[in-house]
Amino acid sequence: MPERRFLAEWERQSCVLIAWPHIDSDWASTLPAVTECYRQVAAAIVADEPLMIVAPDADVVREALDGIDLSRITIVETPTNDTWARDFGPLTVEVDGQPTLLDFTFNAWGMKFAADRDNLITQRLDEQGHLPHPVECHRDMVLEGGSVETDGRGTLLTTSQCLLSPNRNPWWTQEEITAELKRRLGVKKVLWLHHGAVPGDDTDSHIDTLARLAPGNVIIHGSALPESEEYNEFLMMVAQLGTFTDVDGKPFKLVGLPTPAPMFDDDGNRLPATYANYLVTNHRVLVPTYGQPDNDQCALKTIASVFTDREVVGIDCRPLIEQHGSLHCITMQLY
Repeated sequence: MPERRFLAEWERQSCVLIAWPHIDSDWASTLPAVTECYRQVAAAIVADEPLMIVAPDADVVREALDGIDLSRITIVETPTNDTWARDFGPLTVEVDGQPTLLDFTFNAWGMKFAADRDNLITQRLDEQGHLPHPVECHRDMVLEGGSVETDGRGTLLTTSQCLLSPNRNPWWTQEEITAELKRRLGVKKVLWLHHGAVPGDDTDSHIDTLARLAPGNVIIHGSALPESEEYNEFLMMVAQLGTFTDVDGKPFKLVGLPTPAPMFDDDGNRLPATYANYLVTNHRVLVPTYGQPDNDQCALKTIASVFTDREVVGIDCRPLIEQHGSLHCITMQLY
């Protein structure tokens, strides 16, 4: 039987995939601001490695990227609903040492939004010959990239609130989903986090908003004040993470990030700001910032203390958080 291994984000990548915001997406009301944010993200990525952009209109993207070296950017015209590449993009495993891209079903976080176009992006990129490796079809399972974290050594971290959602894979029990993750991704140990939530999150607690695996570490979203709505969940999350071990039975070192000061939309609804939503590239870590100098700098220093071999770059993601996502959510690394 072929040997499979789910690759950690900090392993060598061939490019990063993003989807460009457009007037027919949820970004319509804030398009200039979010386009500038995407421009900054694109510039930070291409300074390190190639970038692939999917968009309905390539000319719009080229105009927005004026002044940025396009030699490391591939723009692919294809219809899109939205821009959350982390969740509709393919996951990479090695099969007998050869990278393979897995195409799962994306149903917009339990059929909360339209996803008919985004769900086909991996297939279309494959059919047009833009992907660097063969694609396996896993459309019989709903799985979003933001819902799973791996250390590349056989450990997978996820949340029960997301993967056990009745609008994801209701035909499978937790034990059956564990078995499917092991079979498809090649992981040996699945850690189910039962606690933790970022207020305003509409993904049903994606792990990339809460706790991120790093070499020997788990980097945790913030700390909560006793009077905050998430305080009890935070305490239970930290307590459970403290019991987790890797495939060798070794406990992880827990590294805490600051919590951004509460942010709200125009209607007074809490926005899910979290510094845990960072992206690791080949020589950099791109970290979302939120216009909070003390918290932003603390987050950058904390992440730099873990990824000592990489340059840490902050990017103002306040426009992204308006649509309840951040930097990691809009990107997907390909190997």
